[in-house]
Amino acid sequence: MTELKGTWVGAGLRVAVVTARFNEFITDRLAAGALAGLAQLGVAESDVTSVAVPGAFELPLAAK
Repeated sequence: MTELKGTWVGAGLRVAVVTARFNEFITDRLAAGALAGLAQLGVAESDVTSVAVPGAFELPLAAK
């Protein structure tokens, strides 16, 4: 059996968080949780790009 284990160290990773502005009451909190989790894992704030788009249709375009 092959077992793969990841690490909980985010130092050196570059990450983008893409959020839809539609239903901001929920999506703002989800984005804040994602950013807090990245910070907890050691991802530098300068390595995180946060993008807000109007709705779900634009999410894949922004992620690309």
